[in-house]
Amino acid sequence: MRLMAQMGMVMNLDKCIGCHTCSVTCKQAWTNRSGVEYVWFNNVETRPGQGYPRTYEDQERWKGGWVVGRGGRLQLRTGSRLRRLMTIFSNPVQPSMGDYYEPWTYDYDTLLNAPVQEHTPVARPESMITGKPMKVEWSANWDDDLGGAPELTQADPVLRKISAEVKEKFEQTYMFYLPRICEHCINPSCAASCPSGAIYKREEDGIVLVDQDRCRGWRMCVTGCPYKKIYFNHRTGKAEKCTFCFPRVEVGIPTVCSETCVGRLRCMGIVLYDADRVLEAGSTPDPQDLQDAQRSLILDPEDPEVIRAARRAGIAEDWIDAAQRSPIYALINRYQVALPLHPEYRTMPMVWYIPPLSPVVDALTETGHDGEEAGNLFGAIESLRIPVEYLAELFTAGDTDRVTRVLRKLGAMRSYMRDLNLGRPAQESIAEAVGMTGRDVEDMHRLLAIAKYEDRYVIPTAHSEHGPGGEEYASGCSLDYDGGPGMGGPDGGWGPFGETSGGTTPIAVENFHMLAQRQTTDTIAAPRDKSQRVNLLNWDGKGAPERLFPRRDGEARPTDEPTGGGTQPGEPGSLDHDPTSGDPEPRP
Repeated sequence: MRLMAQMGMVMNLDKCIGCHTCSVTCKQAWTNRSGVEYVWFNNVETRPGQGYPRTYEDQERWKGGWVVGRGGRLQLRTGSRLRRLMTIFSNPVQPSMGDYYEPWTYDYDTLLNAPVQEHTPVARPESMITGKPMKVEWSANWDDDLGGAPELTQADPVLRKISAEVKEKFEQTYMFYLPRICEHCINPSCAASCPSGAIYKREEDGIVLVDQDRCRGWRMCVTGCPYKKIYFNHRTGKAEKCTFCFPRVEVGIPTVCSETCVGRLRCMGIVLYDADRVLEAGSTPDPQDLQDAQRSLILDPEDPEVIRAARRAGIAEDWIDAAQRSPIYALINRYQVALPLHPEYRTMPMVWYIPPLSPVVDALTETGHDGEEAGNLFGAIESLRIPVEYLAELFTAGDTDRVTRVLRKLGAMRSYMRDLNLGRPAQESIAEAVGMTGRDVEDMHRLLAIAKYEDRYVIPTAHSEHGPGGEEYASGCSLDYDGGPGMGGPDGGWGPFGETSGGTTPIAVENFHMLAQRQTTDTIAAPRDKSQRVNLLNWDGKGAPERLFPRRDGEARPTDEPTGGGTQPGEPGSLDHDPTSGDPEPRP
């Protein structure tokens, strides 16, 4: 057993309202630079829909992910190493700018500076790539909220797989939102596709990153990723991707998309898994069994043998404790209500989803039935407004029974908890009908419905002792063994492309203490009176922040302020003091 830790995320699609706040905040944090105007590390897709880039799920066209080849061996869908090397200088199997969209701005100068005239001037769209006028024809969320349906959505690769009867139900307008980031897979095909060995998987937490120094811009990773979550910066000539906000994660803070999520639908945490069994799990013949194969990799953090193996692997005690409290492990393995996105790609994704159930309650209520009664809910799941068959093509490689079991658990949670909330006795039979206990249902409800901050995000802080010499070393693809399907290899010297192509590269990063110090600094980069100021960004919403309003005459100071401490009106550090002048300035 070779035990490793893996950071992961679970999203509850019942809570996503499609506000795109996660996309905007991620854009501002990571891709608001020249060369990545078209890039969205986080995007929210409307389903059914073509997605971003268009039809990225059509692997017959894009050749992403893994397939089981001759003799039951895994190989990249793009073919052998020789075949990939033959197309390395001209790789035709990747999305074009039209599949993403050509980013644009507007001719604001004409709009703002046009002389007085009879007609209002118009700000015409201009390409952010060429700077020339253009016609806007597509964007990252062009079919948002079923825009242009049903004509545009007929190109949805998932919709093409399901039955004609379900397609006809599309006229009833079923839809839901699917937020997407990089899956930070246990077995990333992007890393195996890279000729330069620039994409690596961090050994301490499994986050997949791109070494910008080593990247040579071959763009084979764009083809290899089945989720198309690696992008090419046309200004720098380098590949870029979602970093799982690793500088935040290292200090115990969730990703930007999670922190700003309006619906509180994201959970983050770590799991422990057996790296020695990745090849076996990924080679599972039946795609519908891949979900269970990946679940079997994820080990029980309460198991004494697993704890001993974790300690032998050098995993810190606080990380073991975080794995035991992890909402990711609970939702994936304990309650088994989270499902992976397209497990048939065989990359072992670590961003999982809880399928949406909410429309069934409204549909039942409109017919005059009790929408949250267990019997009604169980009987209506097969006739959901969002077809189970469509959900199955997304999350279980077409196995509708697995999706139905998850939806029954979610329905049972609603019925069971409603009795408790109304003061009625709990019906243990509801929980037993879905293979759970009443305590399990209450714990799952606490995680999915109440969703307190400390429950959603159980993120251990980084340790500087991780990796040899306090540095992080790339481990690359988990199938980069000698003779494996990846472009690299354990000797680090395979291939003529890139610098020591395929080897491990030490990536020195700031450790936890340096990041923590930078976030709390009061040095010259921060105001000297920072502690005296009101910071509404860090306000928890409870009460009124101290110093938000001036004290009234005779008002007592807070009890936690030392007697005789603080500042009086007009003193340096008070709200009435102008720090740019030498004398106190009264408030107007």
